[in-house]
Amino acid sequence: MGEARATSSRRARVASRLIAFGARFQRPMTLGVRGLVIDPNNRVLLVRHTYVDGLYLPGGGVESGETLEEALRRELSEEANVLLDAPPELFGVYLNRRFSMRDHVALFIVREFRVMHPRAPDREIAEAAFFDLDALPADTTAGTRARISEALQQTPASPYW
Repeated sequence: MGEARATSSRRARVASRLIAFGARFQRPMTLGVRGLVIDPNNRVLLVRHTYVDGLYLPGGGVESGETLEEALRRELSEEANVLLDAPPELFGVYLNRRFSMRDHVALFIVREFRVMHPRAPDREIAEAAFFDLDALPADTTAGTRARISEALQQTPASPYW
């Protein structure tokens, strides 16, 4: 009886080690935020990163211990010198299949804010500017265009970024 129990215990330890070993090679789930910042003239804020083509809604990853709103506040400040004057509205949460089946993005609508001063280009952000909805630059990404359309023109929302 003791030998059977010891064998079972060894198997459990081996199984536990295999699971832990495999977990190291799986990509962890990630969570990001994006802000659809709309000014009083009904223009939207877009940013151009230095390391990827196209114009995007400002945002980025949620850091450990950070709430979604805290991450959004940080990212808007870092990417566009935007400070929120009121809580943003959560519009939706999307699966971003472009990067991973474990990457999710929360989209917030921001209408009450102030721009501290125009953001100068740096190593990460080449441009941060407001654009008319009917005159978005040609290189505005498809995901950005889709989220703007869903939020402001009530087109059917996709669960995917």
